[in-house]
Amino acid sequence: MSSGAATYDLGELHGGLRLPDEKAESTSTEIQVLPVPGQLVLPIAQHVGRPAQPVVGIGEHVLKGQLVAEAYGSLSAPVHASSSGEVVAIEPWPVSRRFGDNAPCIVIECDGEDRAIETADAAVPFNSLDPESLLKLILQGGIVGLGGAVFPTGQKLMQAATMPLEHLILNGVECEPYISCDDMLMREQSAEILGGAQILLHALKLESCFIVVESDKPEAIAAIGEALGVLGDARITLKQIPTIYPSGAEDQLVQLVTNREVPSGGLPTDIGCVVQNVGTAAAIYRWINDGEPLISRVTTVTGPGVHNPMNVIARIGTTVADVIEFAGGYTDQADQLIIGGPMCGKSVTSDRVPLVKATNCILVLNETRSVGAEQPCIRCGECASVCPIQLLPQQLFWHARADNEPKLRSYGLTDCIECGCCDLVCPSHIPLTANFRNAKARIQELADEKARAERARVRFESRNERLKNEKRVRETELAKQKQAAVKAGPTAIEEILKRQKQKQDQDRDEDAD
Repeated sequence: MSSGAATYDLGELHGGLRLPDEKAESTSTEIQVLPVPGQLVLPIAQHVGRPAQPVVGIGEHVLKGQLVAEAYGSLSAPVHASSSGEVVAIEPWPVSRRFGDNAPCIVIECDGEDRAIETADAAVPFNSLDPESLLKLILQGGIVGLGGAVFPTGQKLMQAATMPLEHLILNGVECEPYISCDDMLMREQSAEILGGAQILLHALKLESCFIVVESDKPEAIAAIGEALGVLGDARITLKQIPTIYPSGAEDQLVQLVTNREVPSGGLPTDIGCVVQNVGTAAAIYRWINDGEPLISRVTTVTGPGVHNPMNVIARIGTTVADVIEFAGGYTDQADQLIIGGPMCGKSVTSDRVPLVKATNCILVLNETRSVGAEQPCIRCGECASVCPIQLLPQQLFWHARADNEPKLRSYGLTDCIECGCCDLVCPSHIPLTANFRNAKARIQELADEKARAERARVRFESRNERLKNEKRVRETELAKQKQAAVKAGPTAIEEILKRQKQKQDQDRDEDAD
């Protein structure tokens, strides 16, 4: 079968739900390009890991694509200016990634010229670089996982490269309602996605790539298939999977495509697979081929609270208010603002929050979902039947309420992906996912507290050992001096004893400290 043809995978997903897609309106028009806004707000933490460190100051003029915050530490990603303008502030600003809390941001007043930094006239072909050099170059592009995890892509690829790999999997599955940015990206930018796939194959020294799309996206499947036919790269295969939520979750996708199960607490690389979002692949292509770091992304803006649902290419740092205005503004039905989808998104109370690298959807609903009053668990087992991880949510719920950390661990709480399936089917309206999320936070707090106590214990024991060693050295030296004094006569002995007493007094003072 040619690489352009799509095949159905034989993998099976336990549980899950078939949800209404709610995507017809946002996919009815082509992707629109949002104009340069008057102001950009760039959080320095748009990724998993340590925040980037600003390398620009207030009053400095910056250009599009210029580095404004450099990666800090082994798990971090740089941030680049999305347009040209003046840095007017580096200050806390409300951001969606932290549940509405303020976080340090670089604020740029755009000059409207959108001038870019100078780049080389011709990019170096990726296949002329050795894989290690290519991975280091990807590190510099500020690219993170655009499927939601926002793990720094360079570090993820470098970690993967140390493992025995077989397959690269590009995730084009959008199983959550309303979100359609990847669908539209595959329809309109399939060549960039395939170009990114080839770069990744070279960087990881792989010969197998699966581009995975749900069966309810015929336009995306056709576009990818046509681009594959033109490219003629036999290493890349298009696969369709059934439309069921949450088949797009990383571990579930690997199981569907390869019939291999990611071990508890493990990673896809443990079973020979590395997964990247199709948007991430396209961003890698633009960085390596065109020299454009991750400064924009395709985002869905939709819901009954928006006049013109659509997908837009927006600069990172554009406020949600500016995106909503471009989409025609709010309707009279606008009641709830969510960053992300209705299942895993975060509700925010202000549209001043900026669009960040993780923002795949801006959803405006017409009412806050009412699920009814919470009732006692009736032990119906529906939650277990839909859990894609095959956990026992009912048992986890009881142990979460009891704050029983050992039991929570033994029942696999840390494997919960917080997809929300159990919430939807619970007839007692128990907020199971919220309970699990809070329990995870408590477990993490306990782990952090234990780590702090261990570090304090090591410091205390190290100090005691150092003091003992210093005391032994002093006692040895005094003994040598005493032996020498015995040979020298009574006056020298008295002097040695006097100094010895002073040292003992000093030791007692240090021990008291």
